[in-house]
Amino acid sequence: MSASSKSIWPSGDQTSVLLVAAKRGDEQAVNRLLEKHRAPIRRLVELRLDRKVQRRVDVSDVVQDVMVEASGRLEKYLEDPAMAFHLWLRQIAWDRIIDTYRRHRVSAKRNMDREQPMSVPSNNDQSTMELAVQLCDPALTPAAAATQRELARNVEAAIERLNDQDREVILMRHYEHLSNLEIAEALSLNAPAASMRYLRAVRRLRALLEGADDSSVNVDDAK
Repeated sequence: MSASSKSIWPSGDQTSVLLVAAKRGDEQAVNRLLEKHRAPIRRLVELRLDRKVQRRVDVSDVVQDVMVEASGRLEKYLEDPAMAFHLWLRQIAWDRIIDTYRRHRVSAKRNMDREQPMSVPSNNDQSTMELAVQLCDPALTPAAAATQRELARNVEAAIERLNDQDREVILMRHYEHLSNLEIAEALSLNAPAASMRYLRAVRRLRALLEGADDSSVNVDDAK
């Protein structure tokens, strides 16, 4: 099953040109580079930050914090780019999402260091429907709006029941639209390991949708 190619991130070629100019000290290129990624960062925050927290926190403030931090760390990144720029920026955003979650969910009972502040999009998200169609037999998926909404709700509920590792790779692949190689880089895995993690997560997600017993789908991935 392949993921959608509609990445939330800007074209790599355009980013590369701006990175070269930024490394030469072109301040305008720096500004364009960061501004070009503002909308994707906002999309990421809206996608991944717990919805209850989003009711109390202005997403724009979180995005601005990410951009300010990225601006301050950009020179060091340009000296030694250890990963693709959008993945580097994504990591800064992810750290900020976790920090925001922890500060605003201090009453949570579970250990906050283990808590994953992931939010599965509501069923009006096109990515949910695309994933649902891939997971289910299209012949059993009428075009009726009510049926589509129900299918989306089932997919969202199943994703929520996955363990953290499985949920993470599903969201990265189908909602952030990262490629297998990008996921591998972001998670510090080799490509075959990232692919296997994804395939296992899909198998467990499909089993949940088909009503399989939880014990068959919640086994931890092999390290």
